[in-house]
Amino acid sequence: MEIQSRRGLLKNAAKAAAVATGGVMLSAAAKAEAPAAEKQEKKSYPPRPASDTAPPPLFSSAVSYGNLLFLAGVGAHFQGTIEEHTKHVLDELEKNLAGAGSSMEKVLKVNVYLNDIKDWPKMNTVYAGRWGKIPPVRTTIAAAGGIPGDSLVEIDCIAYI
Repeated sequence: MEIQSRRGLLKNAAKAAAVATGGVMLSAAAKAEAPAAEKQEKKSYPPRPASDTAPPPLFSSAVSYGNLLFLAGVGAHFQGTIEEHTKHVLDELEKNLAGAGSSMEKVLKVNVYLNDIKDWPKMNTVYAGRWGKIPPVRTTIAAAGGIPGDSLVEIDCIAYI
């Protein structure tokens, strides 16, 4: 009985391998028939001139890959209230999104970094309604040690173009 079980297992494994191989062959054939995929490349915004011989910057403010757009954190580096800082940061994000061919309505994910978690309710009063009918997914934290440049809030996001 044990021998029959092993034979049965081997037969089933052989059948599965044949089906899998056929599936791989079909997938390869389907890929060969499909139109060539558009080449995806990493782009920065604003784009750097090809003739620029300066060393690359420390980071990019916006980078796209395919139809995804990643925006670096934007802060407000002036004296003001959390409401003023939040409005400034959202306005700057909106400009950066537009400059890269996207918009607030196309934002999928947002990270909000607060200098003080007690500012969360006031930040939300300005934040609400800026993203269209379906707001993005959001994570909010209070940054230990504060936000560089003495900003009360910093926001980064991922969007599509």
